[in-house]
Amino acid sequence: MDDIKKKIISLIEKNKISTVEVSDALGKRGVLPGFKPLTKGRHIVGEVAYVFTYHESNWPLHKQVETIEECKVVFVDAFDCGEKALFGDIVAKYISLYKSSKAIIANGLVRDAHTLLKENYPIWSLGTTPLGCDNKDVKADAAVLSAAEKRAKQLNQSLLIADDSGVAIIEKDEINEITIKKLEFIELQEDIWYYCIDTLKWSTYKTICEKAYLKAPNVLPDVLRAKLAEFDL
Repeated sequence: MDDIKKKIISLIEKNKISTVEVSDALGKRGVLPGFKPLTKGRHIVGEVAYVFTYHESNWPLHKQVETIEECKVVFVDAFDCGEKALFGDIVAKYISLYKSSKAIIANGLVRDAHTLLKENYPIWSLGTTPLGCDNKDVKADAAVLSAAEKRAKQLNQSLLIADDSGVAIIEKDEINEITIKKLEFIELQEDIWYYCIDTLKWSTYKTICEKAYLKAPNVLPDVLRAKLAEFDL
C-alpha cells in the first residue's frame, strides 16, 4: 500500500470521517447508491477485494473468496441473480473471521439475517431474503465478464468507506494529496459550523449559506482561525 493511501485511511479512521463528509469533499460525488448497513454503529475504511457471482449461483463466490487477501473490504458483486441472496452466515463467517476482512459490501441480497445480526458481522447490502442462490457450477457469459471487468476497474485500488449512512468510494485516481486537503478542510468546516451554531448561536443560514465567519474571522477561536488560514479561500 502506498503512502498516500495509508495517509487517507489513517485520516478517515482517526477522525471518523463519515461517508457524508467524504461525499462533500468529493464535490457531492462518490456515493455507491442503495447500500444499507445490516448492523448499526460501524465505521470502516479500506482497500477493496473484488469478487463476483452470477446466473443465480454462488458457486463462483465460494471459489473466488478462497484467494482474497486478508484485511480488505470485500465487495461481492452480482449479475443475473434476481431476488436470490448472494450468501448467508457461513460465507459471511468465512470472509469476516477467516479472511479477517474489514467489511463485506454485497451488491445484492443476503440471507440468514438472524444469525448475521447475532454475530454482528460488518455487512452492507441491498436487503435481505430467505431465498438463496443455487450452489451449482456455472459458466459466465460474455456480458457478465464484461460487466465484472468494468466494475473491477472502478473498485480495484480504490478505497471504500462505509457507515450508517451507506457506502462511499474514493476511486484510485482521486487517491492523492488534493483529496487529503479536501478531507481536512471538510473536517475543519464542520468544526467551525458547530462552533458558530452552538457557541455563537448563529443561524444555520448565517453560518452555512452566508459563511459570515469568513468576513469576520476574529469571531473564531485562535486555533480554528489559524487552521482556516492554511486554506486558500
